[in-house]
Amino acid sequence: MTGKPKVDLEERIQKAVREDIGLEPYNPDWPRQFELEATFLRQKLPGSLIQKIEHFGSTAVPGLIAKPIIDLLVQVSSLEETRRQIVPILEAEGYEYFWRTDVSPAYAWCIKRNANGKRSHHIHMVEAESKLWDRLYFRDYLREFPEEAQRYGQVKQTLAEKHPRDRIAYIKGKSAVVESLTEIAKHHYGVT
Repeated sequence: MTGKPKVDLEERIQKAVREDIGLEPYNPDWPRQFELEATFLRQKLPGSLIQKIEHFGSTAVPGLIAKPIIDLLVQVSSLEETRRQIVPILEAEGYEYFWRTDVSPAYAWCIKRNANGKRSHHIHMVEAESKLWDRLYFRDYLREFPEEAQRYGQVKQTLAEKHPRDRIAYIKGKSAVVESLTEIAKHHYGVT
């Protein structure tokens, strides 16, 4: 951990979950933004810890409405070494670090902000066995079936209008759809 007082961490969490959802139409520049960030991470972080980097989340699906935040899924060889070696590097670059223990298995998560203080990237650092890797099946399925992506986009739009500054309610609201489509995608791709 960073050694910051727990109150500070709780305040940071509360601030982060109350930020505006702010969905936008698909931006064809998002894949390039992913590539730039992935290249930066590969150059800046210890290569012995980084296994692969994937673009996932809604910005990785052409045509899908999304928060304009590039989600990167980074496979690391060790979460413990990530906390020791990678987190200090990213914090020195201005990223906000959170240890996500509300999911299983837990993972390291960083937020990068632009010059205006708005989120631009989410870095999810996980080991190979993390359930988050299933999100790549979800991503690929939405890419292959744009009509499913549009239906999912409608769910997101409804939730963003209902919970514009409550990221927890927004995420909970769409989680059943994400989980259901992920299972359909895994079956479609022959994954059991």
